[in-house]
Parts: sequence; structure tokens; C-alpha cells
Amino acid sequence: MPELSVEGALDTSEALVLDALDDAKLREAFDRGTPVVVRAASAEEIKAALARPEVSTVLVPAERRDLLELDLTELTYG
Repeated sequence: MPELSVEGALDTSEALVLDALDDAKLREAFDRGTPVVVRAASAEEIKAALARPEVSTVLVPAERRDLLELDLTELTYG
């Protein structure tokens, strides 16, 4: 799975899809080996989600395709 994708572009039927980070749900899914996908609508939400090792992919809304152009290295390390 790519790090970032537009909502609806990936088959997430086998993944746990979260609207927000939830420590307990993240840990449980990771322990079971279930991929974790988090929805995000801002650069800050993307950064927070990708900082979590349990998160496989972040989905952005179709109307925020501009977020796919983020420089993830710059966002993470400044």
C-alpha cells in the first residue's frame, strides 16, 4: 500500500480504517497483523498518522488531492 492515497482509490476491505488515531485500536490491529489505514484532511493529520508505525496508509479526501503532493520527508524532518 502507498503511504498516501485518495479515499476510494484503494481496496481497504482487509484493513482497519480509522477516522482518527486511537491507541488501543492501533495496537490491537497491529498485533493481529491487520493493516491500518487512517483518514486525514490536513498536513498535520497526515504527519501524525504516518509517525505511527502501525499505520500503513493515510487516505485523503478526493477534494484534497493537493495533499498527495506533500513532501513527506520535509514534513517529517523539516
